[in-house]
Amino acid sequence: MSARGIAIDVAEAGRPEEFPNFTHFYFETPTGNSSSNADAVTVYALLDGPSVAGAYRFVMQRGKGVLMDIDCALFLRKDVARLGLTPLTSMCWFAEASKGYAVDWRPEVHDSDGLAIWNGAGEHIWRPLNNPPRTTASSFGDDSPRGFGLLQRDRNFDHYQDGVHYERRPSLWVEPRDGWGAGAVQLIEIPTDDEIHDNIVAMWVPKAPAKAGSDFRLRYRLHWLADEPYPTPLARCIATRLGNGGQPGQPRPQGVRKFMVEFKGGPLEKLPAGTRPEAVLTSSRGTFSYVFTEPVPNGVAGHWRAQFDLTVDGKDPVDLRLFLRLDGKPLSETWLYQYHPFNSPTGSAA
Repeated sequence: MSARGIAIDVAEAGRPEEFPNFTHFYFETPTGNSSSNADAVTVYALLDGPSVAGAYRFVMQRGKGVLMDIDCALFLRKDVARLGLTPLTSMCWFAEASKGYAVDWRPEVHDSDGLAIWNGAGEHIWRPLNNPPRTTASSFGDDSPRGFGLLQRDRNFDHYQDGVHYERRPSLWVEPRDGWGAGAVQLIEIPTDDEIHDNIVAMWVPKAPAKAGSDFRLRYRLHWLADEPYPTPLARCIATRLGNGGQPGQPRPQGVRKFMVEFKGGPLEKLPAGTRPEAVLTSSRGTFSYVFTEPVPNGVAGHWRAQFDLTVDGKDPVDLRLFLRLDGKPLSETWLYQYHPFNSPTGSAA
């Protein structure tokens, strides 16, 4: 998991990605006074590249995790097709959603298992990460988002079985400190066949064209924590599982995939006995069948799963959307997923 100063033309067809450098650093001498920022470290940095020049101020301090308050000014020398601000990078090789047979001895290998977004409308979104068959770019349009981040929600060692302790990897959350206006959180997912490659990028892309001579000024905070700093009061998605569609003991239909999406906590913990939430489902294409919800049979209050079969033709990706509802009110955050039909060799995250 890492944070970068800027991302230029990531996964932009026909254009090589550019990697500007921080060329100079200046460390401010601590004052040693008794203020709340007495232990903070302040660093100034200059960014330079063929297409951009920039100045940054970082104020870093430890608390429950690590907080970084960042002010930056960026000046474009050239037109940029895809200007990524506050970019985060991570790795997702495979997880429980889909793993090819004997790809690796470990059950899961990933530094992050999902992209979380708290959008400007107040909706909390969870998008499990993919290791796709080809490079993909997903765009989540927004106006002045409240935050987004790459998270590692799965903290169970048994799900990784590795001494490098993927279950301890930090989550990283971006909190805007002023209005960013119109744009999109963009998620870039790049195929990988090993854990040594960072194949995930999440970033803010302004709607305004990134033209030579234009400038961008941002204030934001990075939260390096175990979890997101502003979790939803609704139930959260904790697992996404895929398998062959159809029913046990019957011939399995072609072109059908079964989904099990688990939610836990929030208002699900207080559902009256006999109450069953509704699974609200939409997709960019395909048809649903066998749609229902049920409590996970583990005796844990507030742990439910939505189950459905999806039938699609062809290999183009399918964008799915799901949340749990009761009496017209949402009970869970919104689960988004990009399904690559019957792509199983590399996998997806929780």
